Amino acid sequence: MSPNVTEFKKLVQRFYALQTERIEAYKLFEEGHEAYLRTGPHYDFEHYRQLVHEITQAFSGISKEVLEIKQRLHQDYDRPDLSEHIEKLQAKEKQKLELTAKLQLAKQNAQDHPEDEGCQEKIQEIRQDMIKNKEALSEILQDFKYDSEECE
Repeated sequence: MSPNVTEFKKLVQRFYALQTERIEAYKLFEEGHEAYLRTGPHYDFEHYRQLVHEITQAFSGISKEVLEIKQRLHQDYDRPDLSEHIEKLQAKEKQKLELTAKLQLAKQNAQDHPEDEGCQEKIQEIRQDMIKNKEALSEILQDFKYDSEECE
């Protein structure tokens, strides 16, 4: 006996809600980093470190639940295609977080060394990588949406 369509839809909706939570967490992270940069040159690192801790916990909780959904889609609904999309998405989300951290460091470096033109180039390079990452994430989400709707 396979779980019903209503439960499947709820699971898919929860997945989308978690993606929205991730986007909100990134916004908070970005706003927090901008505020941190404004405290330079004598940075308020304690405050920023607390933000990083909270954001890390948020991302960890979201990832844990997304992985549970991935497992349920695979085992309870026999949808390895959807769980594979989630696996790809998780890898791209990990990359996005790494790129975000790199960008934040590069921005601080550029602020601390305004005479170094290489800093701006590094920022542009990371931003290009982030655009590619965002495009890949969008593509994976489109595939997930398409494949999850075909069984309705």
